[in-house]
Amino acid sequence: MQIPRLHPDTIEEVKLRADIVDVVSEYVVLRKRGKDFVGLCPFHDEKSPSFTVSQTKQMYYCFGCQAGGNAIKFVMELGKRSFADVVLDLARRYQVPVQTLLPEQRQELQRQLSLREQLYEVLATSAQFYQHALRQSQGQKALQYLQSNRQLKEETIQQFGLGYAPAGWETLYRYLVEDKHYPAEILEKAGLIKPRKEGGGYYDVFRDRLMIPIRDVQGRVIAFGGRTLTDEQPKYLNSPETELFSKGKTLFALDQAKGGISQLDQAVVVEGYFDAIALHAAGINNAVASLGTALSLEQVRLILRYTESKQLVLNFDADKAGTNAAERAIGEIAELAYKGEVQLKVLNLPDGKDADEYLHKRSPEDYGELLKNAPLWLDWQIQQIIQDRDLRQATDFQQVTQQIVKLLKNIANSDTRNYYVSYCAEILSLGDTRLIPLRVENLLTQIAPPPATYSKPVSVRKAWGGSKSPLPSTDAINPVSPNSVQTRLIASLPTERSLLEHAEALLLRIYLHCPEQRQAIIDELEERDLQFSLSHHRFLWQQILEISSVDGETINLASQSDLISRLQDQFLEFGSEMGLISHLFHVDEKNQKEILRTPQVVQAAIACMDLVMLEKRYRHFLELWQQTDPEAEPERYQSYYQAFYAEKIKLQKIDRQRLFSITELL
Repeated sequence: MQIPRLHPDTIEEVKLRADIVDVVSEYVVLRKRGKDFVGLCPFHDEKSPSFTVSQTKQMYYCFGCQAGGNAIKFVMELGKRSFADVVLDLARRYQVPVQTLLPEQRQELQRQLSLREQLYEVLATSAQFYQHALRQSQGQKALQYLQSNRQLKEETIQQFGLGYAPAGWETLYRYLVEDKHYPAEILEKAGLIKPRKEGGGYYDVFRDRLMIPIRDVQGRVIAFGGRTLTDEQPKYLNSPETELFSKGKTLFALDQAKGGISQLDQAVVVEGYFDAIALHAAGINNAVASLGTALSLEQVRLILRYTESKQLVLNFDADKAGTNAAERAIGEIAELAYKGEVQLKVLNLPDGKDADEYLHKRSPEDYGELLKNAPLWLDWQIQQIIQDRDLRQATDFQQVTQQIVKLLKNIANSDTRNYYVSYCAEILSLGDTRLIPLRVENLLTQIAPPPATYSKPVSVRKAWGGSKSPLPSTDAINPVSPNSVQTRLIASLPTERSLLEHAEALLLRIYLHCPEQRQAIIDELEERDLQFSLSHHRFLWQQILEISSVDGETINLASQSDLISRLQDQFLEFGSEMGLISHLFHVDEKNQKEILRTPQVVQAAIACMDLVMLEKRYRHFLELWQQTDPEAEPERYQSYYQAFYAEKIKLQKIDRQRLFSITELL
């Protein structure tokens, strides 16, 4: 459902009524300490409490993991839910009338909310009906299948709410419509019944099937999977797409597994319902299933919310279909894997078994050992490439090499790429160590071919327009000369990115917590024409400027005592940006010492931003100059030289001053 934009009055009223101690206490045991409350942080493991809740400020903050915000943010982060969804839930709980931004949207919003509530209710009632039917005489075949074929205990059957859909064409329909008086239209929208093509009326979607409820991350039934107990096809039948259910955005058993995923810092993805159920029954409670479809990027991002190190293990069947499914899943998330944003492994169980079959004969400890030793996805991919290939045959050798090169080209991290170049060179050398250097060179040449160079040497003075034009100095032409200003300057500092990030963050923290410095910071930035380079800092600064002006008029900056609170409210709808800048809203002992020297630190931070921008512009124009053909484009060649040389002069002027200032940041 696309929820219309909520009216600010509704959001403000929810924030006023939703007491943060009341909300947090549902999830964390809080103890009074002075004027605040403390407890163990729900966002990371800890033995001594560092999680604080302030009732006066209506905010929480963890000094261990730096999580912080208000009641809405707390529920959003803990449940991995959207801003609007949380506000609506809290509005219901605290009886806040819901208004949308546009009055004409209110009726539609209420209609949609009412529809969703009815769908949740009818699906929950259906799940209870199927569970009851499993215990009746007609459900004995299904129960026998669960207990004998699947070897499931009663507690597991109840844990997953397994049931049975009777064989009749209208059994569920009559129960829900005639006995429970639900509208047939609601049942159809829930994917439980279908209209007959002829003669009118409806018939049940699921008949004579073992029923497996599919739940959302909050544990609410949103759909069903039905397994046939006969030879009927398909063997597994899922609910159709509905208002509540989308196969590509849902993972079976995630509601059961999210705690285990967080605790073990790892998620296991299997293919089938019963693979996931069997793993949970064996005490391996970090497993989910992909609902029989190719694992989508949205599903992966959903799982990764619950693992800090982003560890994901694909345990698909080892047969051809399972291998293809693993290949498709890797294809979906390859970009994340290449960048290192997900630690992806692939586990193929012995003898082509799935997890359910494997656990019938082996122990959970055996499975855990295999899980621990599962190969990284790149190793698995390489093994798939060389499988059933004879590298002594020229055709196979060429095809394998081409596929390996294609794989290695996409690895962004140079250390990882170099490791796999050596690893693949060993494979291609077929045990002859003398060939390894040759194979390494061959792979590197294909992965990163050397840049093109001019075939005809050009005289610098000729290209520069004759003897009257000034020649560039050696320092200017050679950016890596040990005598160049920028080389000496940057070599003694941390990396450009870390230095710039520290400087920008420090400047923003001073702005937020030292109102008397705000105007001075704005003046300095405007005078030097500087902008924040990092996107999350730039986004925060834009929000600050918007709050700091009304109808285009700048208001008294020093009087904005609620600036931090207003910014946090703004960022509730921008989860990824909030995660990168939330630590700036709080001051610990180290930060306090830094900002005590505000005038000097402001100047140092500004100096650092200025220096990095100069260095960046210098490199940019130098690169353009080096890449330009002086004979083909003499005017552009000279223009680029003048540009980078001007930046070099500026760097020379600020050399001593900037080095002194930057030490203030370190």
